[in-house]
Amino acid sequence: MRFKLPEIPPPKLITALRNYNLLPAIVFMPTRRKCDEAATEVAADKSQKMDIDKQEERQAIYEEFLAEFPEIKTHKHRRILIRAGIAAHHAGHIPAWKLLVEKMMQRGLLNAIFATSTVAAGVDFPARTVVISNADTRGNDGWRALQASELQQMTGRAGRRGKDNVGFVILAPAQFQNPPKIAQLLKSPPDALNSQFRATYTSLLNLLDAFGNFAQVREITEKSFAFRETARQIAQLEKHREKRRKTIEKKFENNDFGLTIDAARGFERLVNSRSRLQEKSPNTRAEVRVNWLRENVQIGRIVTKSRNSKRFFLVLNVFGEKVMAMREDGQGATLSLPHIGRVFEKEYRLEERSLDLAFDEIHEGKNPALDEPKLSLQTNETDEAAEILTATIEKLLPANLSEAAKRQAHQILWETVSDVEFLEKIDRDIEILRGEIWLPFENRARVLNHFGYLDFAVQKVTEKGKWLADVRVDRPVLVGEALRHGLFENLEIKHIAALMASLAADSDRNYGELHLSDEILEILTTFEDIIYEVSGVEFKCGVAPADEINLSAAAAAEHWADGADWQDLVYRTKAEEGDLVRLLSRTGEALKQISQLKESHPKAAQMARTTAEILLREPIR
Repeated sequence: MRFKLPEIPPPKLITALRNYNLLPAIVFMPTRRKCDEAATEVAADKSQKMDIDKQEERQAIYEEFLAEFPEIKTHKHRRILIRAGIAAHHAGHIPAWKLLVEKMMQRGLLNAIFATSTVAAGVDFPARTVVISNADTRGNDGWRALQASELQQMTGRAGRRGKDNVGFVILAPAQFQNPPKIAQLLKSPPDALNSQFRATYTSLLNLLDAFGNFAQVREITEKSFAFRETARQIAQLEKHREKRRKTIEKKFENNDFGLTIDAARGFERLVNSRSRLQEKSPNTRAEVRVNWLRENVQIGRIVTKSRNSKRFFLVLNVFGEKVMAMREDGQGATLSLPHIGRVFEKEYRLEERSLDLAFDEIHEGKNPALDEPKLSLQTNETDEAAEILTATIEKLLPANLSEAAKRQAHQILWETVSDVEFLEKIDRDIEILRGEIWLPFENRARVLNHFGYLDFAVQKVTEKGKWLADVRVDRPVLVGEALRHGLFENLEIKHIAALMASLAADSDRNYGELHLSDEILEILTTFEDIIYEVSGVEFKCGVAPADEINLSAAAAAEHWADGADWQDLVYRTKAEEGDLVRLLSRTGEALKQISQLKESHPKAAQMARTTAEILLREPIR
């Protein structure tokens, strides 16, 4: 249900809060832009009351901060903050500015802060009143409803300790406001905690190096908080399994045949195998031939439409009973699988040279037809296999039992088949659940094995893997392969910065409108070959390939590392200062990780260290 309510202009909202003695307030807005616009509108409103004494205090704190953080000197909201006591607070602002706003709020010098919902979890500056303008919030994946825990964190800022007996929460009319939904969320229990534990290359390398084998790494992962819900499911299944085991044991009470649960499991597997074998056994010549065709009509093989036909077809694909093929003259054809005549032995690749060779070798007699099976042979093989299974079933019982005792023992075993099938199903379900946590690690282990960072067969981290384990970056395999190819050793400082920024940045965030130089474009093209190789191996091993590299981030980092002035960088990129600070900080920290590789990659480590120092200059900290 949506309530299309007229939005209250921010100046009127602040005036109303002041008239009811509800300031200072934190007004939560859905987007960064809304926060900045609201702060500007309130400050520009001539009807707002100004407190000269507080203005002087704000000016003094500003000047104090300015001496330590000169980057706030040109902040676009500095006059708004000092004159009106109004501020916007969100991730788009530089850290020094947010620290200044928080300091003033804590001292009671601000009337209102317009903030995004993320500020509720990140800082602690309670206000008398919290204003909720939206039941929705905007995240990385677009608009979504507020969660109970988010709303509780936001409303928890209402009421100043030692100053207010109560705090106030106000729902302001707005386009995406939904009072019933907010009321429901306020009464809801906190959202369940979600573990951030994930299968990563770095965690796998470090765990394997510390514990020595996959079994212990698997045990550690299963004890993680991320595994808690699965662990509860497994515990429940284990209870069911134990209850069914007792049912079987009760059926075995007071028998003189030495029957055990292991014998019951063996009996169930053998009789079910025999049943499946007999069910699949073809009874007619036609069934035998169709089964044989399903196995042998494969992509790349030559077939004919009938036994004596001289027209040959190359199999392109098989969909159930339909065979897509190509004639010698290049025309396409669709054949019915059961009506195919002969099937020839060789398989050819579906490329031009192989296609010509395929038809030439057929006419030259170099590709013989496969022999078809005989019904009698199939029947004999099935009968022999069934007899072996029957003999094995007999061996489950002691050899000295009489025929009557054997019949009685078999009767007891038959009575346990459904129970044992239940046990087998539970065992499979438990293993599947355990695999949900371990399988991502195993898949990554295979990727690392391919590139030589661990030895999968002996479950050991290699020397290459030991230094990669020390590099704590978002995409360690890509970084490792870049190091292996010597990219960091042969680049200029600004190009190293650009390359690392393209990896460290969020792939979906735009860091501005700068263009990349021709040199870095060429370098990134070379790096794309490494990405393509790594992504291909990841895809084969069941690992989701990493997101695309961020070219706008590379351009911003290249200009900053090349000596650009901060204000010039902000102006030319048109990106928000907070986003640029976060990008360059992450890039610098990633390079500091590489700078630790003094023994394995001394030159790359030195280049990374120098680049990090340049990137992390003021105002980046």
